[in-house]
Amino acid sequence: MNITAFKMDGLGNDFVIIDNRKNNINLNQNQIIKICDRKFIGCDQLIIIKKNNQTDGSLEFFNSDGSKTGACGNGTRCVAEFLARENNKKKIILTTPSGNLNSDILGKKLINTQIGKGKTEWHEIPLSKKMDTKNLKLKILDIKNNIHFGGTAINVGNPHVIFFVKNIENFNIEQIGPKIENDKLFPEKCNVTIAMVMNKNFIKVKVWERGAGLTKACGTAACATAFAGKINGLTENNSEIEFSTGRLSISIDDHSNIHMKGPVSDIKEIKINL
Repeated sequence: MNITAFKMDGLGNDFVIIDNRKNNINLNQNQIIKICDRKFIGCDQLIIIKKNNQTDGSLEFFNSDGSKTGACGNGTRCVAEFLARENNKKKIILTTPSGNLNSDILGKKLINTQIGKGKTEWHEIPLSKKMDTKNLKLKILDIKNNIHFGGTAINVGNPHVIFFVKNIENFNIEQIGPKIENDKLFPEKCNVTIAMVMNKNFIKVKVWERGAGLTKACGTAACATAFAGKINGLTENNSEIEFSTGRLSISIDDHSNIHMKGPVSDIKEIKINL
């Protein structure tokens, strides 16, 4: 099978995009895993665009382990730029498993996407039992084996848990991430963020994504972190979320809708031979 696809990234969070609006390319899980494998093509997520008569397109997101995911903020911003270039549009509406997402094309490869409202009820995350989602009291260890309890759960199209700590450099996300992701408390697994509040408008983070592992950036994690900071009284409505590769600007409006603004890369056409 020969496939024409596209590579894009948002702050190093990279994607293979397959435009299926005029094609009928069907991939099985093993083929998706192969495409995402960095020894082959390599990406954090595979995105498939499908035709939608009501919006600019429908999106399916697949993690590098072949599993489906409900939302991908940076991926949505990349596809918005991709379709805007094609149609010379300033607004793009994309249908995702978590609803229709509106993106504004700001120019110079800068995209603002409305992600929707953060969900905080235990069954919306979802959790396996009723708990206080602002503080799950989950135990994590720092690099000196000191115990830290916490964890705020937010769903922004997929489940996230955010741990606010004094210094993110004291925590190994590659050890903590998979343990929390696979905890029995999360029947659909979860994304894990270690966050350090620098001031009311600035947070530094490290992220472990369910089904993908350590990623350079994660749009929905930025949104979940900003929302968690807001409801915990740590941050204000507007905040910069910093990854190792750059920042995303997150704003929460008066209706509790989360907006994410950040850069996307150039579009690179690639050929995939399966």
